[in-house]
Parts: sequence; C-alpha cells; structure tokens
Amino acid sequence: MTDFTMEKHADGVAIITWDVADKSMNVLSLEGLETLDSLIDDALADETVKGVVITSGKDSFAGGMDLNVIAKMKEMAGDNPAQGLFEGTMRMHGILRKIERANMDPKTNKGGKPIAAALPGTALGIGLELPLSTHRIFAAPNPKAKIGLPEIMVGIFPGAGGTTRLTRKLGAMGASPFLLEGKLLDPIKAQKAGLIDEIAANPVEAARDWVLNAKDADIVKPWDAKGYKMPGGAPYHPAGFMTFVGASAMVNGKTKGVYPAAKAMLSAVYEGAMVPFDTALKIEARWFTNILMNPSSGNMIRSLFINKEALEKGAVRPADVADQRVQKVGILGAGMMGAGIALVSAQAGIEVVLLDQKQEAADRGKAYTATYMDKGIARKKATPEKKEEVLARIEATTDYAALADCDLIVEAVFEDPKIKAEVTKAVDAVTNADCIFATNTSTLPITELAKASKNPEQFIGIHFFSPVEKMMLVEIIKGKATGDRAVAKALDFTRQIRKTPIVVNDARFFYANRCIIPYINEGIRMVAEGVSPALIENAAKMVGMPLGPLQLVDETSIDLGAKIARATKAAMGDAYPDAAVDEVIFWMEGEGRLGRKASAGFYDYDEKGKRTGLSATVKAQYPEADAQPSLIDVQHRLLFAQSLEAVRALEEGVLMDIREGDVGAILGWGFAPWSGGPLSWLDMLGAAYAAERCDQLTEQFGDRFTCPPLLREMADKNQSFYGRFDKSADAA
Repeated sequence: MTDFTMEKHADGVAIITWDVADKSMNVLSLEGLETLDSLIDDALADETVKGVVITSGKDSFAGGMDLNVIAKMKEMAGDNPAQGLFEGTMRMHGILRKIERANMDPKTNKGGKPIAAALPGTALGIGLELPLSTHRIFAAPNPKAKIGLPEIMVGIFPGAGGTTRLTRKLGAMGASPFLLEGKLLDPIKAQKAGLIDEIAANPVEAARDWVLNAKDADIVKPWDAKGYKMPGGAPYHPAGFMTFVGASAMVNGKTKGVYPAAKAMLSAVYEGAMVPFDTALKIEARWFTNILMNPSSGNMIRSLFINKEALEKGAVRPADVADQRVQKVGILGAGMMGAGIALVSAQAGIEVVLLDQKQEAADRGKAYTATYMDKGIARKKATPEKKEEVLARIEATTDYAALADCDLIVEAVFEDPKIKAEVTKAVDAVTNADCIFATNTSTLPITELAKASKNPEQFIGIHFFSPVEKMMLVEIIKGKATGDRAVAKALDFTRQIRKTPIVVNDARFFYANRCIIPYINEGIRMVAEGVSPALIENAAKMVGMPLGPLQLVDETSIDLGAKIARATKAAMGDAYPDAAVDEVIFWMEGEGRLGRKASAGFYDYDEKGKRTGLSATVKAQYPEADAQPSLIDVQHRLLFAQSLEAVRALEEGVLMDIREGDVGAILGWGFAPWSGGPLSWLDMLGAAYAAERCDQLTEQFGDRFTCPPLLREMADKNQSFYGRFDKSADAA
C-alpha cells in the first residue's frame, strides 16, 4: 500500500490522502515523497481536474519526516555526501515548489490549479512545510492538535522550505518563535498567528469549496507577486536590520554557539531575505546540508529521539516476562521525593498509598499534588474535576496494613541503610509474595540494601531525579540478586508514568552520580587551583552544560557534597582521589556556605534566594592565579571528567547499553545535548584523539584523566562506540 493515494471526483476536485499504513501518525519517507510527486504531476496534467485537496486518512495530518530517514541521509548520499544531500534537498524543494506554482504561467501568474491542505489534527515539521507550499490551509478546531516546526529541538531546522516560506509569510520577527524555539500552537492559535488560514469543522469540504471557487489571484503567493515586501522589513531595511541584530544576539545568548542548527537557520533566513525566492530556497538547502553534515544533528536525533523512544518502548525490557503494569503503588516517605512520585503515579491512573510516620507528614505529601493541580488549573492545563480525580487516587496514611494489596512499593525514606532496612522488613510483613520492592536511592548499593528483604530477587533500585514531575529520567538499578520480573515491573511502571528509563547494574553511585560528581569536583578543584570561577562557569555553559559545576553544587547543597565525600572516603580508604576537593567543600561547610538553601555558597544570594553573583568571600579564600588556563582546557577537563566515567561504567558492566549511557546523561544531568551524550561526544572526537587528549590531561592534571583500557583499545583499532556497541544496529 502506498503512503499517498488520489481520488478524482466528478466535481473536478482530486483528493490526495496521506495515510502511512504501519504508523499511528503519518511520517514522510523518500518513497512517499516520490509517490506524492507523481500524483501531483497526474493532477496537474489532467484537464478534468480543477484543483487538489491534500489531506490525511488519520486523526492527525503528519508528524514530520521519518527521523530514521533523516539520521541515515548522510550515509545514503553516496561518495560525495554533501553534494548528495544538497541535491536531495533541492529535489524536495522542487516538488513543493511545483505544488506552489501549480502550472501557473511564469510571466502572468495565471492558469494555475488551486491546491489546498486540509488538516484534521496535528501537523509538524514537513507536515506543516507541505501545507505551507499549498495555496490555502484549512484545519479542524481540534484543541489537542499541535501545529508548528519543532525541528530545532532535534538539532536541525525546517529544510523543506519551511524556513524560507514562514519568514516571508510572517516576517523574521513573527516567524522567530516557531523557527528558533520550535513553538507549537493549537489550530485556533495557529490561525491567529498566521501559520494556517482557516478553521473549519470539516476541513476537507471547506477546502473543496475553496478550490472550486478560487481565482487566479487567490493562488499566487505574496512572494511570487510583483512588489512583494517582507513583513517587518528585509535586512537592509532600518527596521529589518534591527530585527536581525536582535535575533543574532538572542540566538548566541541562548545557544552559546554550541547548537549549530540555530546559527545556520538564522544565516539561511538572513541571506535568503536579500534574494529572490527560488535563490533563497537554494541558500536554505545549502545551510540544511551544512547541518546534516555536522555530526551534532545526527547525534541529537539518535540520542534524543530514536534511542530515547526505543528505551521508552522497552528496548532493554526482559522479553519473556508478562505485562507488569502497576495497579497500586505504595510509597514510603512523603517528603518532596515521595510526594513527587505519588503525584506522577496518580496522574497516570495508578492507585497510591502514601505512607509516612506521622499523619501530618502524609497529608502534606498529598497536598503537594493538590498544589500542583491548582497551578495547572490556573494555567488552564487542568480542571477542578481532574484535580479531584487525581487526589482521590492518593490515600495518605501511617498504617502499613494499607500496603497489603500493593503490587509495587517505592521506598523514598532517608538515605540511611538502617532506616531503609527497617521499612523494608515492615513492608515484607504486610505485602503479598508477588509484590516488588523498589528503593529510591541515589548512592546506596542496592545489593546491600536487598539483604534486608526476604525476597532479594524482587528487590530493585529506582532512582528518581528531583523534581520528579519535571525530570524525565528514571535510573533503574539491578542488584546482584534482582530478577527479571522486578526489572520488567520497574520498566513498565516507568512507562506508565511517562518517564524515560535506563537500566544499570549495581555499583557505587550507579551511573548518573558517578559521572556528575567528577564534573562538580573538577570545577571545585579548579577553584582551589586559582582558576577564575567565572571562567569555570562560563566555560561549562559555552560547551553546552545547563549549569556550571559551581552553580550545580550550590543547588544540590554543599553539605550533601560533604556528606558524600566523607562516605566515599570511608569506603575507598587510601584509594580516595578527591582530597583537594574536600579542602574547599569542608571549608565552605565550616563557613556555613551551604549553597542556595543557606543564601551563601559559591554564589551570593539576595533575601529572595536569587543569585546576585559569584562570591567575593570564596574568591578571597581562593585567589585567582595571575595566569589563567585556556578556555578549551577548562572545557575539556569538565567534559572528559564526565565522559571517562561513562566509559568506565561501560567497561565495568554498570552500563549495559550505550544508548542508555547517552540518553541518561542528557536527561539526567544535561550533558551537552548538542553532542548526543558522552559516548557520542567521544565518537565525535574520534577514539585516537580522545586517547591522546587523555594522555595530555593526565600529564597536566593527574591520574583521574588516565585513558580507560577500552578507549585505548578502540583507538588502536580505529573503532567508535556506536560502531562497536550499538545494539539498535543489531536489532535492525
């Protein structure tokens, strides 16, 4: 079955229907594009056809280009990939331009056939670029539908004419939220913004009527008409000039120059605005080719969409275990973490027992959901009825007997092995034999904690990140005795609450914390060395980290860092590597500079808790050295500190799938998303250069940068992580 089909009706309207058989939402493939092209040729050549309506056979119109195709476009482009990509992009432009011109006389703009788009629902990416090439866009008033161009979120930009057409339609300023931010709107708001033309209860019929009554002037795009001027002014116009100056500042301010797609798109808009439309399409195609040739785009698509989606769909789930969806979850501890877990569970339709030592504490934990829902009501994202429905699923109690029929327990009490052991035994006394017990811990070994359980094979770690309702990652940790059913239960629960899971084996700090702690420590170590705190923080942000290491430790609290340091030192003894870091941490702890919560840390804060700047007190204690390191050295110290831990986690079997290493790093602590994750970043550098850089960093800064044997071996064999370990390639 083809993705596009056409029916020619007696009234002279040809209806082209997009309906990809094996997908819940239409996505465009290269084969589908060729089919569409042939149908357009047929309709334009047929004298009985007066006009065309392009619509969908699904509730939505389209979700965009198939990301699997985009990810492989470079390797599919032949021996000269840049040339192949450019020609392929221009081929797409040619098809959409054919729709736009629709056999019009090039001199008079007359004689064309009207072509309209009828959108029953969501239209994203190429799903909007195709309609933008038609002469009028009709959409159903579907409040759940989303319309927009989200390509920037995957490391590319609208490269099928969307960038050029939307800029000419709305002006650079008007188009910027949709191009640079990937803003999505419902159909009614999309019409007000100018993305679409009309709202109709039956968009196909409305489009048909318009096609039958359209005049020559109705189908000429503004940019094809004489005297066209860009809304808001072109770059050489005084108003337009200021728009582009501001846009450039905004893009560089937000991206710090590490997200190439935003800069390339702005270049395409700026350069394209100064030339005729068809030349602008060529400029767009060249910049789009530039981005597809940049490894950043492929890495972002792979990690943030293809691999993320695979993990969410159960790529690492034990295949032979029956469905383990949770019916009723018991949550021990109603603090911020437990309250957050209760909220997302109840929102997912799961019955919740929220238990704490005191009823006031349990009630307070339930109230967290009420407050959250109230905020949603205020933003019109929820209703009072929905709030009551969600709250009705949460039972706040102090009685362990209420856990009797729970099929999953999530323990979120203090990070104290003795307390965790006590509640584990208390739960075992009241729950049934099939109940899975999960401990929410960020540091304590699961294998040790499982010793308190009467069923260690049903004991597992589920590490949520705070705040639970906002953070997408859930780290699932297998103890040595953890069985497959417990893993399946944790994964199915994670899917129910719409989080992204990674599964790792038990080891100190698991995966996320073992990588983020060296990042924080490296920043603190540099402070002790006399490196400017401003250089440290800005170097981190300029390489794509959402927070500098000093701000991050302020947010998580200095005393927590001190606590972890003492516990780690006690466990590691003489092998403990971070004495230089402890000097700073313990001094700050002694000074009461515990971070944001104390309104004093590496930063100073005002009475409302807002950062006012880096602390002069810290600077006085650790003066800046006269000679400062280069920006690239600071950035490499920060990124290699994290990436080498990811390699060691893979080497030691803590990580079992490199996809989880990259997805977990981006979602868990924000590792430079432009890179695709730490293992993708090392692939981008190349194993040989990465190993050489390790040697240089080790000589300059210490053994913590010693090249892992796995990376050294890969350098010798000229291998990449995704070339050697990518399990998705095996599955394909």
